[in-house]
Amino acid sequence: MRRKLTWLILFTAVIAVTALYYAETGWATPSIGYKTRTLGKGGLGAFSVFNHFTGPNGQNWASWEATTAPSDLYVQDSVWLPGGTTGWHSHPGHSLIIVTEGTVTDYEGDDPNCTPHVYTKGMAFMDAGGSHVHIVRNEGTVEASTIAVQLIPQGQPRRIDAPDPGNCRF
Repeated sequence: MRRKLTWLILFTAVIAVTALYYAETGWATPSIGYKTRTLGKGGLGAFSVFNHFTGPNGQNWASWEATTAPSDLYVQDSVWLPGGTTGWHSHPGHSLIIVTEGTVTDYEGDDPNCTPHVYTKGMAFMDAGGSHVHIVRNEGTVEASTIAVQLIPQGQPRRIDAPDPGNCRF
């Protein structure tokens, strides 16, 4: 009897884990016609850095970034085929992104109007990360590519897949 109970518990656990796995994978929106590769990854300890610059015309510029614990720094190369999409996702930290070819369109998960933010070759944009969910699409007719620099908490996944927030009708 004890052996049968052990097998029943083990079988139930396997079924539960399998169900959770498939429920989780079905929950996310897939990337299609999109690939990314890591060009570099490095670790940083906690830091605080402040920079200030005053231009010849007196215009001030300042930058401040600080972390309270170790971080992973990534440099990512991403490519979209025409019609390609990242799927809805977030990152645990922020990303600075440069469009190197073509055009990409970014949509924010918390924008009820689903406003497209279009970026072409040579333009840059920022993704705030955290709980911020977004999707990046190539709605053009030629391949698009970007380079991104991402700073995230050490040891955390670089990308977190998310369900469709329901604000955009693609």
